[in-house]
Amino acid sequence: VSITDRCNERCNYCMPQELQEWLPRHEILTYEETLRLIRVAAELGVSKVRITGGEPLTRRGIVDFVRQIPEIRGITSIGLSTNGTLLAREMTPGNTMAQGLRDAGVQSVNISLDTLDPQVYSQITSRDFHAQVLGGIDAAIAAGFDQIKHNAVLMRGRNENQLLALIGVA
Repeated sequence: VSITDRCNERCNYCMPQELQEWLPRHEILTYEETLRLIRVAAELGVSKVRITGGEPLTRRGIVDFVRQIPEIRGITSIGLSTNGTLLAREMTPGNTMAQGLRDAGVQSVNISLDTLDPQVYSQITSRDFHAQVLGGIDAAIAAGFDQIKHNAVLMRGRNENQLLALIGVA
């Protein structure tokens, strides 16, 4: 069973367990509905799209979905927000998720990483995926995104001492 299969079975594999609310499938927009919404928004003058919400890379077919967005007239910029844990995953031999997304048209990526300390990361996220996030950052750099941003939330008593170290990431 792959990571993607596990996530699509809603096992909380890539996300912290606390405060997660899984919606029934019928309450989540399908890719077709989302593309229609993007088309309508583009007709109204929207030119930038950001793929986000939970962890978008856990959805099956995300790269194929993203590949359709640049085909929408008026859309000139596609960004992605992610926790980074799946960016280095190989989709095909030698081709990472990051490279697939870049090839599909994603220009910028925003990766969340609240600490460079693996133990603190595990405490914050309830997951031991620190190495996967760092690998994801490396994969994003290798994929050649136009812009890679780093997002961190500093929390008193947990990771506020990480500020200076985090400034140099991505």
